[in-house]
Amino acid sequence: MSDADFTGRAAIVSGGASGIGASVTRRLLEGGAQVAVLDYSAENLARFAASVAQRADQLLAVEVDVSDSAAVNAAVADFTAQSGRLDIAVANAGIGGVGGVAELDDASWRAVQSVVVDGVFHLCRASLPHLVSTGGSIVTTSSISGLGGDRRMAAYAAAKGAVINLTRSMAVDYGRRGVRVNSVAPGPVATPILRPALDRSTELSETYAQRIPLGRIAEPDEIAEVILFLASERASFINGAVLPVDGGLTAWTAQPDIVGSADFPETFAVPAGTMLTDRATEAAEVPGATA
Repeated sequence: MSDADFTGRAAIVSGGASGIGASVTRRLLEGGAQVAVLDYSAENLARFAASVAQRADQLLAVEVDVSDSAAVNAAVADFTAQSGRLDIAVANAGIGGVGGVAELDDASWRAVQSVVVDGVFHLCRASLPHLVSTGGSIVTTSSISGLGGDRRMAAYAAAKGAVINLTRSMAVDYGRRGVRVNSVAPGPVATPILRPALDRSTELSETYAQRIPLGRIAEPDEIAEVILFLASERASFINGAVLPVDGGLTAWTAQPDIVGSADFPETFAVPAGTMLTDRATEAAEVPGATA
């Protein structure tokens, strides 16, 4: 659990009533911040507000479609008028989309772009004037799908890739004005979107366990911890970073274990100790050299 102190700070979190966003919002509240949580779902907002009822005086829950710039502008204006400041913006709202390019119609493509890319743009644009005055920070939630392609997720991967470079552009533009902008790129996370699929498919769960070096997918709280770190003063010299939080999934090529395969050619394998012995021999033949 995060031990960051956000007392006296004001934060706004989009997509903040469920999944990763709810974990971020809860920890900001626990740290003493005033928080505006934006979410498209009135049901999610009500459920989340009830779960943190003891901190109701710190929370403003607003039903907002982040693809609607006027609605986002109004939400940010209302919150900053109440709080008197804005120190942190977490642009987390997003939706998924399924299909390769030839399978997607215009409406499906735009639905993803309008929430994932436009939603980040709308929140950051509305927040930046306030963040400049406080020396605040922005954290966007991108994805490892923005760092590489995934099967039949063309719209989502394109949108998350755009979020990553939008984050970098804002870091360059606003760093000298005292605003840090970074992105967390999660791998698979047990959110309300993915968890049902994992519960239905043992094969899917086992595949993730095999391909992720840590052997499991992340919990929302684990992603939230990284977001809060980047938002806090503990990350005071981190700007323009895109931090994968994926259990090592993007650290390897995902090729099969060919060395351990029964068909791996023996002539390719090097007997244990051979290279060390050869280097020692070579060193002995060169005056002044060591192995």
